Amino acid sequence: MNRKIVLVTGANGGLGTHVAKAFLESGAFVVGTSRKIEQSELAAANFMAIAADLSTLEDTGALVEKILSRFGRLDVLAHTVGGFAGGKSIPETDAATFQSMLDINLNSTFYILRAAIPPLRKTGNGRIIAIGSRAALEPGPGVGAYSASKAAMVSLIHTAALENRDAGLAANVILPGTIDTPANRQAMPGADTSKWVQPENIASLMVWLAGDGGRDINGAVIPLYGKDG
Repeated sequence: MNRKIVLVTGANGGLGTHVAKAFLESGAFVVGTSRKIEQSELAAANFMAIAADLSTLEDTGALVEKILSRFGRLDVLAHTVGGFAGGKSIPETDAATFQSMLDINLNSTFYILRAAIPPLRKTGNGRIIAIGSRAALEPGPGVGAYSASKAAMVSLIHTAALENRDAGLAANVILPGTIDTPANRQAMPGADTSKWVQPENIASLMVWLAGDGGRDINGAVIPLYGKDG
């Protein structure tokens, strides 16, 4: 990954921090973005923080333009941005919650793909790796809005894979089970965390998919369910 330019979205989140660190350790230059992110959050010479709001097309386009202005190219998009809301049946789910899940999980993916695909195509071997959810394929009760938004996101990534294989651009999505993050531990204090997916393992897989080992993988939907798999 030496000298590769990698954009990590949600780079200071519970998963994104591990992803950014894994790419930094691989020798890539990482541009980390989030709504609020500081350069000091990842003290590395090969890291640059850019605050951006992926919920707007304008901000997302400006983010990619800043990367191109600084480096002249973009090699990898590691998209970890996402959100969760659940606990209510479909009739009990209000429209605002449903729209929020679409905005966070689907629309942000569309906006970043729209901005990043053109420069990624130019590299001849660009990579897109996105984080979905097991719930995209195996929805459960009380998570209708979340599951639907993640399922639509998976479809969008698969479409990107089909549309861009002519340019050597591969797009894949990882579907984790429950990730062992501080936020999830706080939300589920009584859960058996030994069965959860470790964020370091997700990060390692993302780096591998972005490297030479993953060059023949495109359009894959990869389950990473932990010990509940």
